[in-house]
Amino acid sequence: MPRSGKKKPASSVAGGVTQPGSINREALNRLRKARKRSYSTAELLDGIRNRDISLLSQAITLVESSLQQHQEQAQELIEASLPFSGNAFRMGITGLPGAGKSTFIESLGKHIIDRGSRLAVLAIDPSSEMSKGSILGDKTRMEELSLHPEAYIRPSPSGGTLGGVARKTRESIILCEAAGFDTIFVETVGVGQSETAVHSMVDFFLLVMIAGAGDELQGIKRGIMEMADALVINKADGDNIQKSLRAQAEFTNALHLFPGAPSGWVPVVKTCSSLKRTGIAEIWEMVDEFRMLVSRSGHFENRRREQSRYWMFETLREGIYNQVFNDPVMKRELELHEKAITDGKMTSFMAATSILNKYKSEKKSQRKPR
Repeated sequence: MPRSGKKKPASSVAGGVTQPGSINREALNRLRKARKRSYSTAELLDGIRNRDISLLSQAITLVESSLQQHQEQAQELIEASLPFSGNAFRMGITGLPGAGKSTFIESLGKHIIDRGSRLAVLAIDPSSEMSKGSILGDKTRMEELSLHPEAYIRPSPSGGTLGGVARKTRESIILCEAAGFDTIFVETVGVGQSETAVHSMVDFFLLVMIAGAGDELQGIKRGIMEMADALVINKADGDNIQKSLRAQAEFTNALHLFPGAPSGWVPVVKTCSSLKRTGIAEIWEMVDEFRMLVSRSGHFENRRREQSRYWMFETLREGIYNQVFNDPVMKRELELHEKAITDGKMTSFMAATSILNKYKSEKKSQRKPR
């Protein structure tokens, strides 16, 4: 310390080295500029094919956007990506809240990556019906997997759709396949009616359950169990092992009551501990058995063709819906009928019929020669 005529108290501290700011302003500015840049369809496709994760993420954001100009470019990109897609194995994973789906996906994902695969996880987060916001926390729940260079995790908001199936998940699958990912996981928010939509976009549908949470067979809908190609009883460790084995027996008996699958595959019930990573290898061996069976029987190709047909009709329904709600004339018509319903002057069914008739008359008037 420098000498001074004044005595300093014992608690005084000498000035240290001035520390730089905690934020790298130059890097932040570069990031902001990169985000502002718009890429052409050719640039995005080239980046995706070269496994540029940043451009893949931007492409998926483009697909998820509701802006008209973004949708036009997104459809161009999807069409350009189609020749490079279709070669991945698509697996849907669902289950009751608290079943440990994220931990299970991380354990299974690390296992298949160790076997030489590249994995993309499309995790659908529920959107709030009130604020339309979404937590998008799957990357934090799959911390180890999200840092792996051969894995890509994309949390997407469900957009308030029934059951939490994101409207553009299927297009995101195509982009991930074009980026060279040979395994795609689609994680849903839970067990709901629109799990049918997930089933219609994947090759294998897995239901994750836990034992000891009440009456397991009453806690899930029959339709979901009928769609499942396999059930996994998670958290089978410690004092929960015996409960898991009992639940496995109950589910196995229940599955035998359902009609056989067209593929000839008999659904299997497995137990595992995602935390201890026991039973994970056996689950993937079971999935490999399924793949060999459906490939030999031709069911794999038939199911993919049927899925494409299903999504053609779904896209058509969505397009008609968007036309009604985005047309300026129809928007005014919707507002008038909404007020009539709230004022008690019209029933919901009467209003819907009137709106559809108005939509038909608008289309007819547009077709008339001027």
